[in-house]
Amino acid sequence: MEKTNFIQEESGLEEDIQVSCDHSIEADKISANPFLTRGLFCVPTAEGDNSGIFTQRCCKLSTYDWLKDIPLKGKKTYNIAEVQFKNSHKEFMLLPENGVYQEGDIVMVESAPGSDIGIITLMGEAVKLQMRNKNVTESKVVKKIYHRARATDVEKWVAAVSKEYDTMMRSRYIAWDLNLNMKVNDVEYQGDGSKATFYYSADERIDFRELIKILAEEFHIRIEMKQIGVRQEAARLGGIGSCGRELCCASWLNSFQSVSTSAARTQQLSLNPLKLAGQCGKLKCCLNFENKAYQEELKEFPDTKTLLHTEKGAAFCQKIDIFKRLMWFAYKNDNSKILYAIPTDKVKEIMDINKKKGKIAQLEDYAEINLNSDEDAQSFSVEEWDKIKD
Repeated sequence: MEKTNFIQEESGLEEDIQVSCDHSIEADKISANPFLTRGLFCVPTAEGDNSGIFTQRCCKLSTYDWLKDIPLKGKKTYNIAEVQFKNSHKEFMLLPENGVYQEGDIVMVESAPGSDIGIITLMGEAVKLQMRNKNVTESKVVKKIYHRARATDVEKWVAAVSKEYDTMMRSRYIAWDLNLNMKVNDVEYQGDGSKATFYYSADERIDFRELIKILAEEFHIRIEMKQIGVRQEAARLGGIGSCGRELCCASWLNSFQSVSTSAARTQQLSLNPLKLAGQCGKLKCCLNFENKAYQEELKEFPDTKTLLHTEKGAAFCQKIDIFKRLMWFAYKNDNSKILYAIPTDKVKEIMDINKKKGKIAQLEDYAEINLNSDEDAQSFSVEEWDKIKD
């Protein structure tokens, strides 16, 4: 526990204010482990046994092999394995013909150029399913796993990974000095330390030739720049969503689909950019998850453009409640802004009466709930909507 004393002068009096900060030992361990983003709960050692330090819980987009303990008839060894690198960076690679490998093995793999180090995360039948899920055919798998990482390989790997954070911060300062409108989000060193991939996001096209030249002279390595969108940035950094759970893009979502405001309108959500935007600042991906179910449910609703004719005047639909199957109507010539919630079956009944050129006395006879005002009615500028659109 650390204590810091501040002296504040006010009205000629001096007050000592003590601010105490509690440090969690577990939190310190996590923040001090740069290999957590690669699925290792501790730093590997060059001479020790590293076979048990891999855990699926540490990985972004981790896939648990539910088939490994299930005996399958005619099951044969599969010569392709899934290899984990940093964050969501994964590749399918060919296993060596000799040797026995298992999940969690730290292996030396083929890269361009040189070699890299990764962790085997999936083997066997689960790899086939994962390849099918990602639309990867066996003919596209060309890179090879050489062998298990030796002590010297692990030593170089640990030295390279330990420089990633400092390299990222230094590259940000260099980009700012060059007045480049970009943000370096992450840096991934290759296992042999000969190359580093810089992931950056930018709203416009960036000429980073001068930046690459300075970075190469600063760190004496090969530089590769990869531009990612704000959604991919959130996936790499991770976080907790408004639902209280880990971000979908960081835990399981491996492809991003465009999200439009029509999905929010279909689900009758309040068109509030602050509520509809995720951690990335764009429309939440989860708006697409249940959108088809809402569209199917809305087919059972009457057309919202339909007018209901009553003795008190025509009424139009203001909003609907899909779960309660209610439609909220208001009189055209009524300035009181009172809304009447009418069940869909009663709305259809009124529509049938209107088709026969008849009118009902008033909406109040069919309404279940009356509302004084539409609390969701808010106005937002076009600029606010443009910020969260894809």
